[in-house]
Amino acid sequence: MAQVKAHTSNDTTILINAVGGLQYDLVRFKVKPGAKVKIIFTNKDDMSHNLVITGPGARLKVVNAAIALGNDGAKMNYIPKLPEVLWSVPILAPGETKTITFTAPKKEGVYPYVCTYPGHGFVMFGAMYVTDQGMPAMKDDPNIPPDRKKDMNESSAHKDHSTQRAHSYREVPPYLYRIFVPDASPAAIAVNLPHRVSYCWDAGECRLRYAWQGDFMDNTDIWKGHHDSYGNIMGTIFYRDKTAFPLQPDQPGNIPTVDFKGYQLIKRYPEFRYTIDGIEVYELIKPKENGTGLIRSFRIPKTSRTIWFVSDAKDGVSYQSSAGKWINNKLKLLPDEARQFTITMTKK
Repeated sequence: MAQVKAHTSNDTTILINAVGGLQYDLVRFKVKPGAKVKIIFTNKDDMSHNLVITGPGARLKVVNAAIALGNDGAKMNYIPKLPEVLWSVPILAPGETKTITFTAPKKEGVYPYVCTYPGHGFVMFGAMYVTDQGMPAMKDDPNIPPDRKKDMNESSAHKDHSTQRAHSYREVPPYLYRIFVPDASPAAIAVNLPHRVSYCWDAGECRLRYAWQGDFMDNTDIWKGHHDSYGNIMGTIFYRDKTAFPLQPDQPGNIPTVDFKGYQLIKRYPEFRYTIDGIEVYELIKPKENGTGLIRSFRIPKTSRTIWFVSDAKDGVSYQSSAGKWINNKLKLLPDEARQFTITMTKK
């Protein structure tokens, strides 16, 4: 193949191109343990990209750490200083080429490579197999993007995957991406839900910032590599959190210390995990079936403290809850009630 050239049994040159549609043209390759490797990386796209090789299983950790760099990201080429980052090519503008050389690990395994530019890393990645054995069939390979598994042989890897994507996940809601959005920290997560409802969840602040109805987002400036650009909200915002923080332990006014612990996808809906004063909270958000609001499902499985959910009369929605007692605009939840409850928010 043109992309992988073995000069000796222990010397391999790899050609990788960034192409349209947030993709690498070469989605995987194999090298022997301890081989000398040269990667020639060319950006053939019309937006900026980098290439970061991580330790096994560390792709998402590195991607999230790159986003968390915030305003420092651009000057660091969105490459976080983590031990899991093994080798990297910095941000390349369209048309640029750079080369890196290294000695492959002696330990066999799957070493991901990924573009950590904000919004790219969840779909733009591939796999370096360090092994003396074969690789799995493309259709069965869990280490490559799902939409590349249709490329049933490596000879198709050099074709131009130039179909542009509007979003980082397939365009059937729910889907999400992590990019800069207005009125939120650099760790914001934008989520598009069914029924044309969307929301911004701020991982830096561990809170739902706002929600809107209508079209999702226009990320043209971000995808084209404009540093510090923001995604543009395309719909109409109907809810905006106006509280100091919505979940308050013990009594209203007790603003907790928060810590984001990540999220997992449950039937493609993100369930966010975070702590408030050390209390573990899980939050999953779905749309109302008629598209007029949100249903927030909370789990606080281990607490002996009363939890208050605080709202604001001017935040744009009315509230119903599955448990607890409302006192003015504050919901009081005893420990047993807080273990699992829902808050339904309907657009006024």
